[in-house]
Amino acid sequence: MMKTKQILLLVGILIAGILIGKFAFNNDASKSTHSAETVEEHWTCSMHPQIDMPEFGSCPICGMDLILKDASADSEGTLNSFKMTKNAMALANIETIVVGKNKASNNANAALKVSGKIQANDKETALQTAHFGGRIEKLYYKSVGDYLKIGALIAKVYSPELVTAQNELIEAMNVKELQPFLYQAVRNKIKLWKISEKQIQQIERTKKVITYFNMYASTSGYIDEILVQEGTHLKEGTPMFKVSKLQTVWAVFDVYEQDVKNAQLQQEINITLNAYPDKKITSKINFINPILDAKKRTIEVRATLKNNRNFLKPGMLITGNLTLKNNAIAAKLVVPKSAILWTGKRSIVYVKTSKDEPIFELREVKLGASLKDNYEIISGLNTADEIVTNGTFTVDATAQLQGKKSMMSPKNENEEKEISEKMIEKIVVNPNFVHQLNEVFKNYIVLKNGLVVTDAKKVSEAAKTTLTSLQKVQMKLLKKPEAHAVWMQGKKEIKNTLEQIQKENDVEKQRTSFIKLSNAMVILAKTFGVHTTIYVQHCPMANNNKGADWLSYDETIKNPYYGDKMLSCGSTKQTLKKDM
Repeated sequence: MMKTKQILLLVGILIAGILIGKFAFNNDASKSTHSAETVEEHWTCSMHPQIDMPEFGSCPICGMDLILKDASADSEGTLNSFKMTKNAMALANIETIVVGKNKASNNANAALKVSGKIQANDKETALQTAHFGGRIEKLYYKSVGDYLKIGALIAKVYSPELVTAQNELIEAMNVKELQPFLYQAVRNKIKLWKISEKQIQQIERTKKVITYFNMYASTSGYIDEILVQEGTHLKEGTPMFKVSKLQTVWAVFDVYEQDVKNAQLQQEINITLNAYPDKKITSKINFINPILDAKKRTIEVRATLKNNRNFLKPGMLITGNLTLKNNAIAAKLVVPKSAILWTGKRSIVYVKTSKDEPIFELREVKLGASLKDNYEIISGLNTADEIVTNGTFTVDATAQLQGKKSMMSPKNENEEKEISEKMIEKIVVNPNFVHQLNEVFKNYIVLKNGLVVTDAKKVSEAAKTTLTSLQKVQMKLLKKPEAHAVWMQGKKEIKNTLEQIQKENDVEKQRTSFIKLSNAMVILAKTFGVHTTIYVQHCPMANNNKGADWLSYDETIKNPYYGDKMLSCGSTKQTLKKDM
């Protein structure tokens, strides 16, 4: 009996030992498995965050290199800050600098760059007015740009007033001996209407009334505007032509209010013309408008230029550079241009918020003057802030993946995401992508030509064809994040405007949508390059006199915004050469 109890006790101890060992082993295995899971790496695509791969490789959708997905990063920082792994930092070659005052105060070449255009000198403009009332039977000057010379025949006019005055003169001649003062008064009255002595003598000699009188120019200059046409009824003093002598012209610049402190009267300004990039003009500021343009937040600054050879044409686009004084440069808070991302109307940078950890946060900034490779910062940053200067697009992509504020996040829900001109920077991409994109350009040109001939049906059909070619462009050929960002924004804008154009039957509404379409197409052409020479052309009168661009394979101006009404109105802003 005793032996049986001992056996049962031993069996119980054995079973307990097995159970305890099993529990301990399973617990260790669980810990081991959990530990392995915590160090397991996951890779994803910056443009397609739904991708989750166990090892580094290429995105199966677009072919971009995958980036490391940091599972612990979401728990780091504040609501809008995020953490990157050191491995991801190294792969993206991310670099930062500490913001400080401008160190280039000894650089005498630092300058404020401003844009503007050539305008006629208002002090040298004149109006050609009607010398007497009547109806224009024949107008001899009908084209803007023609040169009007003093004494030139400008119109043949039927004038009831002159018919009456001639009858009075013939009657006064009959009583000339008895009432010489009456005769002289009637004669002088006709002379005041600038009727020549020869014509008056003809009336006196023949005693016949002249029905149609020639009107001659009393001023000279290039015709800026024609204010009358054949059949117009005139009164004495009615404006007929506005003319400009163009011996001198104005270079007019828009200077943002935060930069106007750098512009002073008699300050030297170096001017470059878009039409003649090799020609440099140096002048001095002789006028600063005391009134701010409330809409554009700019102040007009002006210089007067000599135009002896008449190569400066009103409407030409120009760029001016104002040399900044050393003390003004040294006081500025500046950052490298590579640190800035633009999205619509916003300028943003990424700030490293932790000294020891790679934690970043988006910061919106307000830019001032362009200082060579740097931008002045008006607000948004402080001295000693550490910002990203290289790999900025990758940092932004990480922010998007983690659901943080990024360049794609609108300032508010109603903000329209626009592609800024400042974002244009040449990006080398796969030649096959450029080839596919140029098929879109070809169809766009067909659409543009439809607007030139004012054919709404042709334009609508071309919009459909362009949409088809747009969908064939393979995004997976783009490997760089910055290329993706530009393409995605550009494609969305082009797609939306093409759909609007396709639906419209009114050519004027099509032309309105064409403005946005062309803006996006110009940016893509400048960013990714072209397979054949393309001209960027500009109409200063389109878009309610704000101006608008378009692309053309032909250097000859054929205006799509006005068609036959003003076919040759415009100029070539830039020539995009075929990539070699």
